[in-house]
Amino acid sequence: MKILFASVLLAIQLPAAIAQSNLQANPPQAKTVNGTVEGVLEASGIRAFKGIPFAQPPVGDLRWKEPQPVKNWTGVRKTTKFGPRAMQRPIFGDMGFRSDGMSEDCLYLNVWTPAKSANEKLPVLVYFYGGGFVAGDGSEGRYDGESMAKKGIVTLTVNYRLTVFGFMAHPELTKESPNHSSGNYGYLDQSAALRWVQANIAAFGGDPKRVTIAGESAGSASVSAQMVSPLSRNLIAGAIGESGSVLGTLPPTPLAEGEKAGEKFATMVGANSLADLRAISAEKLLEATANPGTPRFSSTVDGYFFPKPPRAMYEAGEQAHVPLLVGWNSQEMGYQAMLGKEQPTSEAYANAVKKAYGERADEVLKLYAGSTPEEIEQAATDLAGDRFIGYSTWKWADAQSKTGGGKPVYRYYYSRPRPAMNPEMGNVSAGLAGGVVKSNDATAIKMPPAKGAVHSAEIEYAMGNLPYNKVYAWTPEDYKVSEIMQNYFANFIKTGNPNGSGLPNWPAVGNGSVQYMQIDVNTRAETEKHRDRYLFLDKQ
Repeated sequence: MKILFASVLLAIQLPAAIAQSNLQANPPQAKTVNGTVEGVLEASGIRAFKGIPFAQPPVGDLRWKEPQPVKNWTGVRKTTKFGPRAMQRPIFGDMGFRSDGMSEDCLYLNVWTPAKSANEKLPVLVYFYGGGFVAGDGSEGRYDGESMAKKGIVTLTVNYRLTVFGFMAHPELTKESPNHSSGNYGYLDQSAALRWVQANIAAFGGDPKRVTIAGESAGSASVSAQMVSPLSRNLIAGAIGESGSVLGTLPPTPLAEGEKAGEKFATMVGANSLADLRAISAEKLLEATANPGTPRFSSTVDGYFFPKPPRAMYEAGEQAHVPLLVGWNSQEMGYQAMLGKEQPTSEAYANAVKKAYGERADEVLKLYAGSTPEEIEQAATDLAGDRFIGYSTWKWADAQSKTGGGKPVYRYYYSRPRPAMNPEMGNVSAGLAGGVVKSNDATAIKMPPAKGAVHSAEIEYAMGNLPYNKVYAWTPEDYKVSEIMQNYFANFIKTGNPNGSGLPNWPAVGNGSVQYMQIDVNTRAETEKHRDRYLFLDKQ
C-alpha cells in the first residue's frame, strides 16, 4: 500500500516538476533595439521582463539632464529582477517596494506580456506610479502587471526620477540644455519610456499603435501632462487617469520660479555652481530635501516639455485627441483637512470655510452644505477632497470632453471603502489619506475604518492586485468590485470603450447632462449632481 501511494504521489509530482524545469530551461527572450533581454516565464504563462534599461543611468554629468539613449550591449542581458527605485525619502507607509535597493541609476521599466511571439500586436498599457513626485516605484505590488497581462494586454510599469533629481530647475541647467529648459526630468523620463515602447514593444508582442497610458495621483497628473506635451501626445492611443491632473494638482510653475527654487536649494547645500551640485553625493542631496525651508521642486513651463501652461493648451485643444477614462474617489481627503482638530459643528465648519474663502465663504457653505454633525462631516470631506484632487480631475474630464476632438470621455466615481484590516498584520494603521503607517510601537493608534474610498484605495482593485496587499481582509465583495473595475479598464485599453459583456453600461460624457459610473458593490451609472461646485472652484 505504501509503495502504491508513493507511486501515485510521484505520478502527480513529476509532471509539475518537469513543467517547472521547462520554465527554467527555456526562459523567454526578446530582441530590443539595444540588445537581447531574457526574462522569466511565470507559472501563469505570462512572460515577465524586469529591470530593462530605457535610458542611460542619470548619474555624474547626466544628473539633471534629459534622459539619454541606452547604449547597446552584446550577448543576452538578464532582466529577471526589478531595478533600483529612484532616490526618495520614506514618506508614505503604503509603498511595498520589491526594487533592487535605491539609486540615482533608476531608469528601468518592467514588461509583462501574454504574447508567445513577436507578431501578436496586442494592446499595451504603460502605468506611471503615484507618490507626489517625491516617492513611488514601478516594483510596487499594487501596480504588478501580471494580472492585467492575463487579460491579453502587454503591461508595463516605468520608473522616473523624483524630488530634487527629477524636478529641480536652475539657471545653469537651463543654459546648458540644448532645449533651454530645466526642471522636468521626471516627465522627460516618462516620455523617453514612451519612445522606448514605440521602438521596442513589438518585440514583446505589443502594438505600438495601441498604447494606453495610465496612472494614479502623481501618475495621473503625469498622464495629463504627457497628453499635452508635444514630446508625447502623438505616442499614445488612450489615457486613464485615477485622481489628479496638472490642471490643478501639482501644476507646473513658470520656469523663472523653478530656477529661483533651484538657486535657493543650491545656496542651502553650499553649492556655488552646477559643478558643485553634481559633486555632492545623491544621499546628501536627498537628505538635504528634508531640511526646514527647502523649496518644493515643481515641474516648470519650460518651453520644451510644456510649451505653454497646460490649462491654456487644453483650452486650445492642443492635447492628444484620444479616448479618456478618468475619475476620483469618494474620500480623497478626510474632513480634518478642513476642520483640523475641531469637531464637525456648524460653527467650526463655518469658521474654517471663512478662513479659506473669505468673502466668498457663504457661496461655499451653500455648495457644500450641512447642518447635522454627520452632514457637516460629509460636506467638509467633499470640500477637502475636491480642493485636493477632485476638482483637477473634473477639470481634465471637462476640458477633454470639450476640446478633445470628439473622442469619448468616460468618468467614474469610486466609492468602495476598504474592508477591515487583516488582524494578522499586527500594528498597522490606516492613515487618513489612505496610506498605511507601519509601526513597531505596541501603542500604535489604529484609525477607524474610512467611510468612503480614500486616496489611492482603487489601485489594487483596478489592476487586479488585491492579493498583493496583505494589510486588509479582502471579502468576496471586494473581489467582485475588482473584477468589474479591472474589466472596465481592460476593455478600455483594448477598444477605447470600457463597456463589455456582463458589465453595467457606462455612458460616455455627453454634451447635455453628464453621466458617470459609480463603482462600488452596486456599480451603476449616475447623473452629475454637483457641477455647480466645480464651476465655482474653476473660478478660484
